[in-house]
Amino acid sequence: FKTAKSLEIERPDGTVTEHAFDHAIIATGSRPVLPRPFERHERVITSDEALSLTQQPRRLLVVGGGYIGIELGSCFASLGSDVTIVEMLDHLLPGTDRDLVRVVQKSLQNRGVRIHLKSKVTAVQPGPKQVDVTVQPESGETWTAAYDLVLVAVGRRPNTDNLGLDRLGLGVDEAGHVAVDERCATTQAGIYAIGDCTGQPYLAHRARRQGMVVAEVIAGRPAAFDPRTIPAVIFSHPEIAYCGLSEEEAKRAGYSVRIGRFRFAASGRAKTLHQTDGHVTIVAEEGTEAILGVRMVGPNVSELLGEATLAVETGAVVEDLVGTIHAHPTLSEAVAEAAEAVRGHAIHTVRARPRPTRTA
Repeated sequence: FKTAKSLEIERPDGTVTEHAFDHAIIATGSRPVLPRPFERHERVITSDEALSLTQQPRRLLVVGGGYIGIELGSCFASLGSDVTIVEMLDHLLPGTDRDLVRVVQKSLQNRGVRIHLKSKVTAVQPGPKQVDVTVQPESGETWTAAYDLVLVAVGRRPNTDNLGLDRLGLGVDEAGHVAVDERCATTQAGIYAIGDCTGQPYLAHRARRQGMVVAEVIAGRPAAFDPRTIPAVIFSHPEIAYCGLSEEEAKRAGYSVRIGRFRFAASGRAKTLHQTDGHVTIVAEEGTEAILGVRMVGPNVSELLGEATLAVETGAVVEDLVGTIHAHPTLSEAVAEAAEAVRGHAIHTVRARPRPTRTA
């Protein structure tokens, strides 16, 4: 940005052109973080390079047990790579319900993926044919192993540096995010921001919705980015998908809740797919039976999340799901059965009695 109504573009040949505008949308996204002791090398990569590999690594070390590390680690394990995951915390997928994570972690280990929790990388020595990595557990002696590739997936940062935001009087927070209001407008009139550069969660569908809001605002229509829930998916194996409040979050918010759970082990469709690990859990408010949140882990649950998100977004109640006929045999029946389980009416689960929980 040169002024609040103009910007300069530097082209590959070095020429600079100036462009005036009435409105501008900052949609610069984010980039992977590469902290020490890692340095860019053909054998030390981030998720960007992982998506354009032309050769499968035989031995892969994934540094970071967040959703990007788990997604890519799970993918390469499915392709046949020997995968090791190192995570500094005492659990994978920070911020995700533990009962969902346990299913994915067990699946990874069953497929031969080695997982080292409470551990950190202290040294990286890339070579022409391999990279030697030293790992330090929280307790115990360090160990060193050789890998074909090291995939660093420890987070991302917004691309807001070098944009000239200071010329506009637009500050950013410590992480580099631009502050916006419900219309995705910055403090500078006519300038908006959407997507990763505005903060968490870093999700493409969040950015898409924000972009639609900004287009309507610029067109003079009343619009605001005010979702009741933003759905989230982790494309692991099996998948994790959720929206709304978890049981713990609902109780912290002061709700008395009732939980309904249905396991894919009792799903006919899941059995035909030979993928019966996981479950669907519905969190409903006791009394009103309003659906507060849905948690899922299992086969193709990303495709079931639309119904769950619609239920939370529209303020649906358990009866809305129970009274909706779900085709058989499909995985979507698990959502209906979980809703029935809230009332203790599910007929394809051993535990049919409702499990009420109170606020702490």
